[in-house]
Amino acid sequence: METLIGLLPIILMFVIFYFLLIRPQQKKQKQVQQMQSELQKGDEIITIGGIHGTIHALDEGTVVVTVNDGSSLKMDRSSVRERKND
Repeated sequence: METLIGLLPIILMFVIFYFLLIRPQQKKQKQVQQMQSELQKGDEIITIGGIHGTIHALDEGTVVVTVNDGSSLKMDRSSVRERKND
């Protein structure tokens, strides 16, 4: 019984750590993955690198982004941070 009482603070710290740090991060990661899988042609996006553009073409793992000056960039879907027209 004393061993359990001695381990209780460590167990409590792990539970608090889980609910304050790990769980919210997992929820956010799920939302980002869902947004990346729902991308469509014509969506305005912002990439992780800060590039603002419009999706011109989609492939299974890549997107082609057209920026304002008319140039196109091919990049991974995972590099898309957010969709602007939500």
